[in-house]
Amino acid sequence: MARPYRFPGIRPRQTLGRRLDLAARGAGPSVCTILLMLLTQAPFGIPGQAVLLPAVTLASVWFWSVFYPAAMPPPAVFLMGVVFDLLGYLPLGVGVLTLLVAHGIAMRWRGFLTRQGFAMSWLAFQPIAMGAAALSWVLVSALTLRLIPPGPAVFQALLTGAFYPVLAIPLARTHRAIAAVDDE
Repeated sequence: MARPYRFPGIRPRQTLGRRLDLAARGAGPSVCTILLMLLTQAPFGIPGQAVLLPAVTLASVWFWSVFYPAAMPPPAVFLMGVVFDLLGYLPLGVGVLTLLVAHGIAMRWRGFLTRQGFAMSWLAFQPIAMGAAALSWVLVSALTLRLIPPGPAVFQALLTGAFYPVLAIPLARTHRAIAAVDDE
């Protein structure tokens, strides 16, 4: 993400450390999302811990796609979708398509959402969570050639919508820390 500096001709020297710092800041959101996904599958002994995987993944992709889209390019979202499918034991492509659709909607509406407050971002996320659960339900039913009960999809939509603020607050703090390099 190249930003023009305030003073023409004056730029910080591109040392190896600065390049590594910029690369780490750019890859941070994607790596953070994948680590959160892996944590939902770690054996902590928390009952129902595995149901957090879709909530964590979709909320994180939505947040970073709205507030720091340069660090959440479509190839990274695709990779997260593959990891999501593998960790969630879903047919390959379900998580990929769901996350890419959510990412595309976030990119389309990010100009509006970034000017609004947190409440509007959370409110806009609710239909995304419902649509993602519905899309996953339809795709899994179609790919497995059997109609699965819709109850778990409804629960997943409600859980994902409710979980967004829990995840967005620490991600917002992380975003401020990552974006601090732009102010230097």
